[in-house]
Amino acid sequence: MDAGECSTSRPPHPSAASAPSPSSAPAVWAKLVPSDPAFPEVEVAEDDAVVCSLVAPAAAAGEEVAWCEIRRNGGDASSATIRNLSSDAIIVDGKIVKQEAVDVKPGSEIVSGPQKEDHLVYTFEITAARDQDKNNVKIVIDIENAKCSICLNLWHDVVTVAPCLHNFCNGCFSEWLRRSSSKSRDKSQSAACPQCRTAVQSVGRNHFLHNIEEAILQAFSSLQRSDEEIALLESYASVKSNIVLGKQKNQSRKRPFSRSSDEISHADLPCPQCRNEFGGFRCIPGAAHLQCNGCGGMMPARSSINIPQKCLGCDKAFCGAYWCSQGGNSSHCNLICNQETFKMISQRDISRLPDTVHGGNPYEKDITEKCIQQSGKTLQAVISEWISKFDNLEIDRSRLQLNNVDAITSRTYICNHCYNKFIDFLLYWYRVSMPRNLLPPDAVNRDSCWYGFTCRTQHHRPDHAKKLNHVCRPTRGNP
Repeated sequence: MDAGECSTSRPPHPSAASAPSPSSAPAVWAKLVPSDPAFPEVEVAEDDAVVCSLVAPAAAAGEEVAWCEIRRNGGDASSATIRNLSSDAIIVDGKIVKQEAVDVKPGSEIVSGPQKEDHLVYTFEITAARDQDKNNVKIVIDIENAKCSICLNLWHDVVTVAPCLHNFCNGCFSEWLRRSSSKSRDKSQSAACPQCRTAVQSVGRNHFLHNIEEAILQAFSSLQRSDEEIALLESYASVKSNIVLGKQKNQSRKRPFSRSSDEISHADLPCPQCRNEFGGFRCIPGAAHLQCNGCGGMMPARSSINIPQKCLGCDKAFCGAYWCSQGGNSSHCNLICNQETFKMISQRDISRLPDTVHGGNPYEKDITEKCIQQSGKTLQAVISEWISKFDNLEIDRSRLQLNNVDAITSRTYICNHCYNKFIDFLLYWYRVSMPRNLLPPDAVNRDSCWYGFTCRTQHHRPDHAKKLNHVCRPTRGNP
């Protein structure tokens, strides 16, 4: 094998005549770290392609062989491509790799053979590269501005619509577009933006925001969706490249004619009861409407009937309960959201802890799960018990981060986002009221953090989040 063709942690000692000068030595940009510290790390240099190293712990006399090829991705400094060169398969992140090339990222697990037994296991890491400080630009972003307004979660495979430039999950917008076009008689008509109702002229995947989405998930793993949710979103996703929607008309240079509010409410608002009468009601001209925060559709504002139209926790409108009471469904209008987005607290079922519980601290969430399991009760049973205490005013409500706190009961209709906050509140008191001797062994002797549940360090310092208890009130500065 020619010199400079492989990357190894044990290079042969070249002669003085052939030794490269320090200035000509290729820069190391990545390394393979063995899971067993008894074995050396494998450095990947700037000009190297083939990795030559130990592949088995029992290799005779420390024999090193060429078993894979790693190349840096030119457009993405945080990833690379690996190709198997061995006579057998290797394993990359749990997947068997034979001849094909696959992507690897920092933290990827690479097994130098077809099984972990009798083969070395490496972790891929990218080290400091040249001009890294110049190329890496830190972007500060409010996570609330990185959420899809349809599902209210962090973007997944984000797409951007034009001309309003609002951003959504690919799956969420694709399903919105499908439902909009399936009921539209004029197939050339553009769909309306789910957030601002502007006519969408085009939509495309936003690769820049996709990188931000991945960076946020690395910093806040609690925002990661379940595998089932991701699979469902990807099954809906239909935006693969830039798509032009509708027939674009020549824009007039004249100032657009301003229509009256009555004309707008009848011509533009997708309210089923503006066009038809069902449920014994039809909107009168100029009637006030509410826009659903879940699906973006419209419904008449009817304060005179005992039907909830707004979430008491956030004061946002949701149409599921109203259209259900009117006998409405998607056959009347495609802009009607699922009833599950807006339900009474006592009618909700819960089988898993929300990712946002205990402020997104995964260690506290794990402790709570263990406590519930040790109690012999289901999560639903525990929540029902604490809802009863909530109704009986046995809990201090000052920490509940919802509007209209004193008016909320088990018969209150709230949205999914507010329900997760409500569950977080109940489980906080569940943990606070639990005797210390009933906690898991690894949580019994932890001291409480001075800043309690308001601590910000717990979100970016795993060692701090694990070492101290954060399900407690702040005591810093208190007498």
